[in-house]
Amino acid sequence: MAIVSNTVAYLDGDVVLEAYFAVDDAITGIRPAVLINHTWAGRDGFVADKARQLAELGYVGFAVDMYGKGILGSSADENAKLMQPFIDDRAMLQKRMLAALATVKLLPWVDVNNIAAIGYCFGGMCVLDLARTDAAIKGVVSFHGLLGAPNNILDVSITAKVLALHGHDDPLGKVGQVLAFEEEMTAAGADWQLHAYGHTVHAFTNPKANDPNFGMKYSPIVAQRAWVSMKNFLEECFS
Repeated sequence: MAIVSNTVAYLDGDVVLEAYFAVDDAITGIRPAVLINHTWAGRDGFVADKARQLAELGYVGFAVDMYGKGILGSSADENAKLMQPFIDDRAMLQKRMLAALATVKLLPWVDVNNIAAIGYCFGGMCVLDLARTDAAIKGVVSFHGLLGAPNNILDVSITAKVLALHGHDDPLGKVGQVLAFEEEMTAAGADWQLHAYGHTVHAFTNPKANDPNFGMKYSPIVAQRAWVSMKNFLEECFS
């Protein structure tokens, strides 16, 4: 195994973006690719680590940049300001996701017929919206993602498989929102799953999350369970 990584610049209109990708150079030929969408903080070391871990599983790991080259938030206020335009304009979010999808297909290791996407928090919403565009992808996985449907896509049809990994006590995804998501996925004809983890709040995969009063808390055992569920899901998607 020889994991190699690099960055690649790409455009969405006149916005310069920079993704991080990782591959196992010991594998020959093309292989499935997995887009990885960052939290509200931006394309940081957390998603770079995930790209390398996915490369170790035999995939091309491609950490998407939603904000622009070198743009990272350093506080909750900054993160919120970076994320909010995409919450307000889901068409812009979807267009940026499609730019990332077009870019990953250009990498020489990628099997363009076998692409999936995973995302964390804000990134969960990003990959769910990619599925809502009915892009040609095999599946998406949302880790403690924002589940709310966009208002710019009506009568959505979803052909990608969908897996939502959710903390039951997540204040950003209360029971009513979860139920609405389930109803949306069913109406869209999606092959969907939702795994709810008891006694679990938001950001359960993030070792730096330690603010129970804000509803954010890392859970190592739930993070491991979720990762195993993702691995099994991706194997199914690419089989």
